[in-house]
Amino acid sequence: MKIHENILGTVGNTPMVKLNRMVADLPCTVLAKVETFNPGNSIKDRMALKMIADAERSGLLKPGGTIIEGTSGNTGMGLAMAAIIKGYKCIFTTTDKQSKEKVDALRAFGAEVIVCPTNVEPEDPRSYYSVSSRLEKETPNAWKPNQYDNLSNSQAHYESTGPEVWEQTGGKVTHLVVGVGTGGTITGTGRYLKEKNPAIKVWGIDTYGSVFKKYKETGEFDQNEIYPYITEGIGEDFLPKNVDFHMIDLFEKVTDRDAAIYTRRITREEGIFAGNSAGAAMAGLMQLKSKLKPTDVVVVIFHDHGTRYLGKMFNDDWMRERGFLDEKPKAADLLRGKELALVSVEADEPVRNAIDKMRAHNIDQLPVFEGGKPVGTLTDAQLFDAILEDSDVRLQAVRVVMGPSLPVMQPDTRLEEIAKQLGNGSPAVLVEQPNGYGIITKQDILGKLK
Repeated sequence: MKIHENILGTVGNTPMVKLNRMVADLPCTVLAKVETFNPGNSIKDRMALKMIADAERSGLLKPGGTIIEGTSGNTGMGLAMAAIIKGYKCIFTTTDKQSKEKVDALRAFGAEVIVCPTNVEPEDPRSYYSVSSRLEKETPNAWKPNQYDNLSNSQAHYESTGPEVWEQTGGKVTHLVVGVGTGGTITGTGRYLKEKNPAIKVWGIDTYGSVFKKYKETGEFDQNEIYPYITEGIGEDFLPKNVDFHMIDLFEKVTDRDAAIYTRRITREEGIFAGNSAGAAMAGLMQLKSKLKPTDVVVVIFHDHGTRYLGKMFNDDWMRERGFLDEKPKAADLLRGKELALVSVEADEPVRNAIDKMRAHNIDQLPVFEGGKPVGTLTDAQLFDAILEDSDVRLQAVRVVMGPSLPVMQPDTRLEEIAKQLGNGSPAVLVEQPNGYGIITKQDILGKLK
């Protein structure tokens, strides 16, 4: 039988997936290392197992012990999963900026979770770093992995993630793009890949409010770089030992808004339900596209699963409250609330019927239909010219004097495309509806945007 002895045997060997729609504007091949296939739905399962195994081997973690760690959620999940199999207890500290889903998931695994304030210095006794250190001292038979400075973290990725990336790309990888938090993933994976091919570029994605980028570029730890930010899983206000700055070729900062927007785009354009650090990594890659060429093969790490952000980046109200949503209306939004139903004329009706309808409704154009489909347009300018030339045109069929049909849009067509059509000389556009068509004019747009 091909079975695993327990769930821990399923960690690693995650798939590599080619990205398509999101990266259509990039000249190169972009591959996502989808770490959500780990049993704890994140890349942190790898280093959690390695830290525990090394601690057991060295005698730091003893049978029946308690694992105490500060975590943004994913490392805690990996530790909690292993603790269940190996018989340990878990106490985790986290920050109040982390998604509720992460906290609930840790508690679902039987861990005790203590939520600490985000907006305090690491040395502050209320910080999740300090609280976890205090609890380790106060709790008998306790062990704190300290994922930030425990080099088993980066070693786990040197031993597993790096070899997988190399093998899955057939050694063709040219760039590694990783959101940087503890630094374990980018340092361990990058070290392995650079040993295989020193020309491989390792790009770290940072966030505004974090110290990494400026420290890499200047060697200065600037306290003024530190301020609260929303993006989860990347950036720090101190320098973890697992971040090997010599291994990272450059850092690129990404705004909270762009990280959130790209998190949603990954799901909607590629069908991959990934988390916030994946969104940040993709946003950073897009900002760096001028550095790429057609022969490049870029690997982006998708750290964790989108279910951990359902109340945040995947919640429209949460996005709207922070001004992250593109609120420009779509065609369906512009039609909503219109009191006047579409007024039209059939192609075989006499022109005088069209004139009567335009007068009755005080409109200056009419879409022309045949068999339920738009086939032309009649405007007051066309009628004026036709009647001046031949007053008897009133008795002829509309099709004789009609112009080209109005452009037809779908309900989800964006404002920019509608405006483009109207700017190209079309007096209006039609919008396909389940029960017919709606019409949008420049006045409709002005009315919505006023």
